[in-house]
Amino acid sequence: MTSHHREAVGQRFDPARMQHARRKSWAALQGIQARMRPGISEDEARAEAEQVFAELGMERLWHPVIIRIGPNTTKTYRERSIPDVRLGENDIYFIDLGLVFDGHEGDVGDTFTVGQASEQQACAQAARDLFRDVADIWRNESLNGPSLYNYAHERAEAMGWRFNHAIKGHRVSDFPHSVHKGGDLGDFEHKPAEGLWILEIQIAHPTEPFGAFYEDLLTQAAP
Repeated sequence: MTSHHREAVGQRFDPARMQHARRKSWAALQGIQARMRPGISEDEARAEAEQVFAELGMERLWHPVIIRIGPNTTKTYRERSIPDVRLGENDIYFIDLGLVFDGHEGDVGDTFTVGQASEQQACAQAARDLFRDVADIWRNESLNGPSLYNYAHERAEAMGWRFNHAIKGHRVSDFPHSVHKGGDLGDFEHKPAEGLWILEIQIAHPTEPFGAFYEDLLTQAAP
């Protein structure tokens, strides 16, 4: 693994279980996506997510379920949603999950659209494309965390989107990763090790009130 203290893990840490938690977390996200429909609120979507988690055998949350709709897709993790927003007929939303399976942390996020929302759909796809671009740079070059996020900012602007600098990625591991004080990926001055860091990407339209989010575990195998 690594000898850097910010990449420390617990005694029960198992890379295979990290991948298991990742797969189950993506399955949970897809299960919630299948329940999203015009008219649903963020609170209602979170309530329905509980059934998805139960069916998949989730042990616990390690961070609250985040579901953002419409103008709330520009908000960061710590910002409160505008209340009473419901998914429109032609709209955008994202899902951000931090779930524990078999004692290990999954953290996944993706953005989707409903109806005829071409600009929003382009934004959602741009977040995915930017994630993959940055992840490829991480695989092929010895860049540290700040350099990865500087590259992400430059690429986002070149693609025509605003980049959210408040989102910097973070550590995961066997639960709870917080005891290791890994901090933000965007502040990690070394090349991040495989299977320990979540790369988060959040962008927004330059003038319209919507954005997109994508996150996943950095691994040598591209998704």
